[in-house]
Amino acid sequence: MTISSLVRAPNGWIVLAGLILLGGLAVPLAEAQVADTATVAEVLQTPRNTWDNVDTPAVWHGPDGQHWLLATAKEGDVIRVHDAATGAPIRRVGGSGSDLGEFDRPNGVAVIDNLMIVVERDNRRVQVFSLPSFEPLGAFGQPLGWHRAVGEGEDRLRLPYGLTVYEKDNGPYILYVTDAFAEPDGSVPPPSALDERVKQFRFKVEDGTLRHQHIRNIGATSGPGMLKVVESIWADPAHDRLLIAEEKEGEAQIKVYTLDGTFTGTTISSDYFQHEAEGIVLYECGAADGYWLTTDQSETENTFHVFDRASLEHIGAFRGKTVKNTDGIVATEQAVGPFENGAFYAVHDDGSTVGFDWADIANALGLDRSCSAQ
Repeated sequence: MTISSLVRAPNGWIVLAGLILLGGLAVPLAEAQVADTATVAEVLQTPRNTWDNVDTPAVWHGPDGQHWLLATAKEGDVIRVHDAATGAPIRRVGGSGSDLGEFDRPNGVAVIDNLMIVVERDNRRVQVFSLPSFEPLGAFGQPLGWHRAVGEGEDRLRLPYGLTVYEKDNGPYILYVTDAFAEPDGSVPPPSALDERVKQFRFKVEDGTLRHQHIRNIGATSGPGMLKVVESIWADPAHDRLLIAEEKEGEAQIKVYTLDGTFTGTTISSDYFQHEAEGIVLYECGAADGYWLTTDQSETENTFHVFDRASLEHIGAFRGKTVKNTDGIVATEQAVGPFENGAFYAVHDDGSTVGFDWADIANALGLDRSCSAQ
């Protein structure tokens, strides 16, 4: 049954004719509206190469003062490495192939401690590398013969795209990988198959050996929690949340799951995603505060939306002067060169990555600009 006056607000409550239903009481609430969008100038841009088909950035802060901006090149089959303070190129890592250290359409990349984790769509696997050497430590997700990682979970990934990772209680790393497999004609699989939209693993590196285990598959098979077209995902252990972007045309929004894979019933409204919900990243302010940044990807109205970390309330939105058609994004709270309060990086139209000074974003939207000091 469709009721035209029923609207889902950004915090997940149901709004009826402008009222929010809370404990049986109707409380006035304006329907979700996108406020005026600020313009923030980019500070840097890496050299453009559209043939590379750049998708997702990550940042690594090394023990010897390195600040590297990494980015996957889906057609180039490499990881592009740049100076995070200037955008200057440092090196290209990898090359086409299926051996360890090689890539076949690398899409997602993440960094934790001194490890780089890369999701390869067409090799159907996750590779883990040591930094700063970029030595491959192993891979999992698809059988890889003699250099298979030690563990379980082989042949689980079908069309992997995005990832998020965190460390659990100073123990193993917990990894989530989105899997956007489709029917032979490219359509969304039936609901009964959508319980495998996200694959959760644990892994660790011991004496140079990568060990891993598949934990569970994640995805609702009915109701508003169903994940139809997936890529971007980010975990927030402090609030027991997984934010997952639903990219299906006409249904773009962010769906909120718990870390154990249960849909919470909360979605971040499609009102904020008029084009395509893409990148998700968390800018942390201390243990539990901070800001979610997300992308409404567009060739003409590419917009970054900012939400409160704890409440998920919409705070504001901004656009760059140059950047458009953004796939992945990443943020860092650490000082990087001239960026004393950290930086925000976004892929620009398949060919490069741009960087914003966090202080400029904070000033434009009235955000806390000193999280790095907390």
